[in-house]
Amino acid sequence: MTDRIMNRRHFIGAATAGLGALAADGAMARSGRGDPIGPYRTPYKYPKLVLAGSGVKGSFDEKLVDCPFVFSHEGRFCMTYVGWDGTGYQTGLAESDDLVNWRRKGIILARNPDDPITRYNIASASILRENDLMSPGRLIKVDGHYVCAWHAYPGTGYEAGPAVIGLAYSKDLMHWEKTPPILFPDGGAPWEEGGLYKPYLMKVGRTYYLFYNAKTKGEPWHEQTGLATSTDLEHWTRHPASPLLRNGPKGSWDDRFASDPVVLRHGGQWAMFYFGLSTDGKARDLLALGDSLTDFRKVDEILVDAGPPGSVDEKFAHKPSIIHARGALYHHYCAVSGKWPNDVRGISVARSIPW
Repeated sequence: MTDRIMNRRHFIGAATAGLGALAADGAMARSGRGDPIGPYRTPYKYPKLVLAGSGVKGSFDEKLVDCPFVFSHEGRFCMTYVGWDGTGYQTGLAESDDLVNWRRKGIILARNPDDPITRYNIASASILRENDLMSPGRLIKVDGHYVCAWHAYPGTGYEAGPAVIGLAYSKDLMHWEKTPPILFPDGGAPWEEGGLYKPYLMKVGRTYYLFYNAKTKGEPWHEQTGLATSTDLEHWTRHPASPLLRNGPKGSWDDRFASDPVVLRHGGQWAMFYFGLSTDGKARDLLALGDSLTDFRKVDEILVDAGPPGSVDEKFAHKPSIIHARGALYHHYCAVSGKWPNDVRGISVARSIPW
């Protein structure tokens, strides 16, 4: 890869300052509710990748897979995921009977050489689904269609250039019709001027909420998480309090990135799963809790930590996807081992009960 495209992946891999990870900033969520973190814990890791790069020359996911989104559909489990072929991101679908063994179904969102927005990349990050943590994660239709939120980078290479966010609609999950982008980094606040990342779409009442992380300009950049809302999926307003989830102080688990939000409801409060990147060079999945969708308190605990040397997630355990099934909470995530640019990046899973 050229120096020009050594963007987010290289930056994470190069952050090896070796600082000890301290508690994240903000008011901590351990107060007055017994053990408020118990329902969200998934301490039991599966020791292998459950989905890896296909290795099939010319396939959209030849090199690696990333960014899982897991849900249930018509009696089976499904996962959208991002594949990398050495040129850019595209999105595929897999299905499973047990959330561990996955069968590839094929590409569902492909690059379009004739479109300046998606000519190199298009990465679906979420599909509108039930909001409850303990639900089976069934999808919700809008006017007879499933709705996914995607982001796309304008340049060839790994996450090159300032990305935008858009929506797509489908009746069968395999064939999607994209709309023009709904959010651009231009016109946003300084915390998002460098480009937009993973969007998480949800609906509460008559309002649609789009949580997303974004980066500042320049290097090294910071990533934080903000919110935009809509009542019609077409006209979006950035929330004035964004970023809602900010970087912690130097040495904390999320002092560089507070990214890739997943927001679910449980016990009368909202839980934002996200990943933090620290200047110790590790990425970990973390949690923030809130009584509203605009006010979250970071939890003083790591949900899924990077593993020991030799494990599938020795470098990063990040980018959460959450589903409750088979009597347990399953937490799929992107696991990374080895040293960039020859690292191994795939998808693994942890759950709330032993294997």
